Amino acid sequence: MSVTRRQILGRGGAVGAGIAFTGALEQLFAGTASAAPAAAPAGRPAGGWAGYGPLLPDPAGILDLPRGFRYRILSREGEPLRSGEGPVPSHADGMAAFRGRSGGVRLVRNHENRPDAEHRVPAVEGLTYDPEGKGGCTALEVSAAGRVRGERVAIAGTAVNCAGGPTPWGTWLTCEESEDKAGTNGYTKDHGFVFEVDPARPERGGAVPLTALGRFQHEAVAIDPRDGVVYETEDAFEKPFGLFYRFLPDKPRGGLGSLRAGGRLEALRVPGVTDLAVVQEPGTTFKDVRWVPVPDPLAKQTPIRFQDFGPGGITHGQKLEGCYWGGDRLYFVCSFARRSEGSQADHFGQVWSYEPRSRRLTLVIVFGPDTDVNTPGESPDNIALAPQGGLMVCEDGGGAQHVYGVTRGRTVYPVARNRQNTGTEQEPEWGEFAGVTFSPDGRTMFVNVYDPGTTFAVTGPWHR
Repeated sequence: MSVTRRQILGRGGAVGAGIAFTGALEQLFAGTASAAPAAAPAGRPAGGWAGYGPLLPDPAGILDLPRGFRYRILSREGEPLRSGEGPVPSHADGMAAFRGRSGGVRLVRNHENRPDAEHRVPAVEGLTYDPEGKGGCTALEVSAAGRVRGERVAIAGTAVNCAGGPTPWGTWLTCEESEDKAGTNGYTKDHGFVFEVDPARPERGGAVPLTALGRFQHEAVAIDPRDGVVYETEDAFEKPFGLFYRFLPDKPRGGLGSLRAGGRLEALRVPGVTDLAVVQEPGTTFKDVRWVPVPDPLAKQTPIRFQDFGPGGITHGQKLEGCYWGGDRLYFVCSFARRSEGSQADHFGQVWSYEPRSRRLTLVIVFGPDTDVNTPGESPDNIALAPQGGLMVCEDGGGAQHVYGVTRGRTVYPVARNRQNTGTEQEPEWGEFAGVTFSPDGRTMFVNVYDPGTTFAVTGPWHR
């Protein structure tokens, strides 16, 4: 099924009904919604009324945007890094924007490189964990005028750096979506860790794994700014699927390097629920969920998701991906679930919220298919809150790839479409979007295309 043939729904039996809203959704869509009707008139393109209008074909065939918006390519895979350290690495993925000098922005960008990557993250002395690891991060410095004035390696020698998350103290946590040990795929060190990157001075972070946060197929992290607790998603590729974790740091006040001091790693248990996919009704809430200590966080012998968590077991979820903090709660994404791959039920994407103070877990949104070809499809991946209000969603599936916005008024609208065809004219393919983030002043959206690795800055009338 093409990813362009779906829309956000309440559940499979409520086709065309839009999102089933709950109180938690008001937190999710913080800010002012765009001036658009609550839903597009039946039978008409959603893009014609919602958000910023329909996408206009880009004459250059690179990125389609609404009228009034423009893009600038900041960086492209294979071109020289401005530092002279080598070519821009492949597979641009998770990313965050930090306040830079003189009104500028510092970007930290992941590169989800496996051993077969064409352009590795160049090994740099003092910033390289494993010389045989081809993943890592690069840091870009963008001026207030939108010009790139610096681009360099921020960490190297890691593996499959997928997503991560910013810290309250202004650093980036990059996550390895791998659990390969030394001796596997040519690696000389164990992988499956989180690393801390200082966007202004990467050498301060070094290449030190935060081992207490666990060794598993990390996807993303988010930190509760009130107590420093770190929440982590695991995107395991085979059954049993990943877990949702929290890390209670020994030094909760934070600061660069504080997470090296250690702490306690725990995994989420929803009593009576072994697979989050079975929950289908938006608004479903589980009160007083449990957190169970992880027996062996370093997974010396057995991957964590296979370990014995005692009576009651543990709760799994297929494709646990995006994770972020908003308001007084945490949000995380399950991109999809498929019975054919081992899940207990099917779905096309979920967004969950967790409220630490009350220990309440709520299913906020369910994505699902529909017959309207203009509405977005399954597999939400990276997501972010937009400063103008609403949610930004990066698609990761087959067919055309978009960044979509979702307003608090139940409207889905297109923001961008990738036009870089990496297939053939007869069988076109388009790389997924990833790493959507906004500048601290909210005037620029930065986003990556995974393949070919391309980083864009998109400006325009976001205030609308």
